[in-house]
Amino acid sequence: MKKLDNFSKCLGVLQRADFELASNDEIYRTGVIGQFNLTFELAWKALQAVLRVHGVQDAQTGSPREIIQLGYKVGMVDDSAVWLLMLKKRNTSVHIYNEDEADEMLLLIRDSFIHAFDRLRTTLQTKLSEAEDYKDL
Repeated sequence: MKKLDNFSKCLGVLQRADFELASNDEIYRTGVIGQFNLTFELAWKALQAVLRVHGVQDAQTGSPREIIQLGYKVGMVDDSAVWLLMLKKRNTSVHIYNEDEADEMLLLIRDSFIHAFDRLRTTLQTKLSEAEDYKDL
């Protein structure tokens, strides 16, 4: 599935980020935050696509918040609080103007958000495989 592949590739780039360099280099820090934003966007769209494959009716349309909450409801998202924080940070990250806020964002990405993305990727790969196995019956 293209959406899941794109999300996985984007996450791989984010996972390879050098957070020590990001803490000392404004351009690199901006790039890491931008990569987080792109990864988030691809993540919720991949989630929506896998929900659709599983026939979840409410997944046909919806905002990122609605899709995340639906994913939590059906068990594809394991920590709605982290995901809703990611959504909030994604929405405000374009307005980060001071180093303290940027440093906080980097810590959240490194210590929490990457792990949540990785868990979602694993879950979506499993759920997509299950749907394909079912289709072959």
